[in-house]
Amino acid sequence: MSEVLTEWAWRLTEAELSVVLPRRWAHSKGVAARAAGLASVLGDSADVVHASALLHDIGYAPRLAMTHFHPLDGARFLRDVHGVDDRLTRLVANHSFALLEAEERGLRDVLETEFPLLDDRRPVDALVYCDMTTTPDGALTTAGERVAEIVGRYGADSVVGRFIRRAAPPIFAAVARVEAALAAQPR
Repeated sequence: MSEVLTEWAWRLTEAELSVVLPRRWAHSKGVAARAAGLASVLGDSADVVHASALLHDIGYAPRLAMTHFHPLDGARFLRDVHGVDDRLTRLVANHSFALLEAEERGLRDVLETEFPLLDDRRPVDALVYCDMTTTPDGALTTAGERVAEIVGRYGADSVVGRFIRRAAPPIFAAVARVEAALAAQPR
């Protein structure tokens, strides 16, 4: 893995989240640890997935919250302030089926136009897997438990609750694809 990219992503995410949102920072570190374990199934996408795992929630940082939709705010910050690679910003912008939440917020056209989905599903699935199998505190969990936790935290009728319930089937499918790829690896 490219230590330069992951070290930069670590430093940036730590600077933006560790003091003001320590629980988000703990989650981001847990998601990144999951991503590091996927290198064998990701090939040349391993670096970008590991960096996106660290950066995926950076848009929650209060100073970056322009639209209050963290995937969009984070991707814009990475693109506009740091000139980050298009593939990495598109992963951050679209992590964990963010288009469905963008739709709930009336921002789907904006997100799709600025940060179209990647054609390669492997890194997208990998980031979903890492995010949706990591608790808010950075511990391992199942995708089912994570979805239930999100619904419980935000409420079933909230924007996030509605989004995550709609996103649950594709989340579970993405997690299953990654688990199948891991299971197929020689031991």
